[in-house]
Amino acid sequence: MPESITATRRTEFGKGAARRLRRANQIPAVLYGHGTDPVHLSLPWHETFLALKGSANALLELSFDDASELALAKDVQRDPVKGRIEHLDLLLVRRGERVTVEVPIHVVGESAPGTIHTVDMQTLTVHAEATHLPEQITVDVEGLEDGTVVRVSDLVLPSGTDTDVDGEVPVVAISTPRASADDIAADEAAAEAGAEAGATAEGEDEGAEASDED
Repeated sequence: MPESITATRRTEFGKGAARRLRRANQIPAVLYGHGTDPVHLSLPWHETFLALKGSANALLELSFDDASELALAKDVQRDPVKGRIEHLDLLLVRRGERVTVEVPIHVVGESAPGTIHTVDMQTLTVHAEATHLPEQITVDVEGLEDGTVVRVSDLVLPSGTDTDVDGEVPVVAISTPRASADDIAADEAAAEAGAEAGATAEGEDEGAEASDED
């Protein structure tokens, strides 16, 4: 379900106007799409933050000028230090319209003992109806053995969702960690150093015993 946000049409533009909006806990935004002229809006910071939190493709229902529009958050600009939302690009969509979005890959389960999983694809490009976008694509690796590769063709996509990505593209790979040559060399050097230290200590003990006998 879309998150309802009450927006206000903006009449002032530029960096100064944007700074004033942010000080007033508002987010400058632009709504575009379907061949319409861009609409410049301001959105309440707190409600917008909550709507976008944890959702890569948040669907918003914007109310402004006695009208209501559906929009997808397409570009979220954040302050690099504070992480606060500074600007939004919003894509106008219609109910029943199919859109193309990037959906995160989410791995669940534990692979076979002694193995690890590597995620080769962080997101998947999918096509779905605008009001039924999946929040994530789940990959279950429970019990998978070393050498197993989960490919795009193996993914279970939600009903009504499809992808044009090549089915042979790897998504998750299962492997057994193996010590690198540097790790092995370091272990051998440590063992050799330990052996030499032990031999030196043994020699010193024998010398001390001989001195005691004298």
